[in-house]
Amino acid sequence: MIKDIALKHIHEALGAKIVPFAGYNMPVQYSGVNDEHNTVRTAMGVFDVSHMGEFFLSGDKALDLIQLVTSNDASKLVDGQIQYSCLPNNEGGIVDDLLVYRINATQYLLVVNASNIDKDWTWISQHNCFDVTMVNRSEEYSLLAVQGPKAILALQKLTAVNLSAIPYYNFKIDTMAGLSNVIISNTGYTGSGGFEIYVKNADAEKMWNAIIEAGAEYGIKPIGLAARDTLRLEMGFCLYGNDINDTTSPIEAGLGWITKFTKSFVNDAHHKAIKENGATKKLVGFKMIDRGIPRHDYELLDAEGNNIGIVTSGTQSPSLQKAIGMGYVAAAFANEGTEIFVNIRNTPIKAVVVKFPFYKDSPNK
Repeated sequence: MIKDIALKHIHEALGAKIVPFAGYNMPVQYSGVNDEHNTVRTAMGVFDVSHMGEFFLSGDKALDLIQLVTSNDASKLVDGQIQYSCLPNNEGGIVDDLLVYRINATQYLLVVNASNIDKDWTWISQHNCFDVTMVNRSEEYSLLAVQGPKAILALQKLTAVNLSAIPYYNFKIDTMAGLSNVIISNTGYTGSGGFEIYVKNADAEKMWNAIIEAGAEYGIKPIGLAARDTLRLEMGFCLYGNDINDTTSPIEAGLGWITKFTKSFVNDAHHKAIKENGATKKLVGFKMIDRGIPRHDYELLDAEGNNIGIVTSGTQSPSLQKAIGMGYVAAAFANEGTEIFVNIRNTPIKAVVVKFPFYKDSPNK
């Protein structure tokens, strides 16, 4: 059964195109992908991403559980800090990627992908031999991502917290728009700066209206999931189910920076071996040289037409006005400047491997 997010009625009133996504009816588009995308890059937009999952972990051994199930080293976190990480599985792939929020030494928040809420909950629970209290509050919380260079100016009107003093990947729990215990997080999935605001469902409409009013002078618009995808792709951010999945190692995905072998975690020996021996395939970014748009699951070829990999994500970049993509290629073809070909309708279309991010003007690049 498809679930509704708390603000579905607002999105319908705004004329959003609503589609089923990750088990929820979600707004995918309002004024159009290019318009929404460019609004976030140049001004500000607000996304309703309330489908995301929120797990609260508490207890003296909460960190021990997190250290076991995640690839990154959460012992480095201090109160109010956030870490990007992933949940390795037993087969050499990834259960999910996630954010780990340290509220204090015995309380953590894990933010997971909507499509994996049940899977992640089961996985973490299976490893909870530490008597950690786990509470799944995914159905209680709404999440509004206020993104773009003007986002901080608008949001600052709504809180006494000095938002400029919250570093990237840090958060505060404080009052905003007259609502207490709001999680104000300097994170996002767009590469254009901004904050993600967690509130209880009962407060979501009040927060949405306050954000829209505060952002009016800065040209705020509601933004759908389609533009969220083009924005994240321009930054080379992985999307679970496309660029990472149950079969890909974080080392292969270029996520060695969130894979720390200074501690033990699930199946760490497998990933350490890949790091030490060298990955046979690597996730790369590429720009199209010839005309054509790469799409998920298109073949990647060498100059002789041999299969060397597969496209995981692709689009026509609104910011660059060029077609771009991400995909796994054999390691020999992963170097910047390497020419590869995308098999589009049985025609090899030329592309070149480039470094991430595609979009270079991001404050968070």
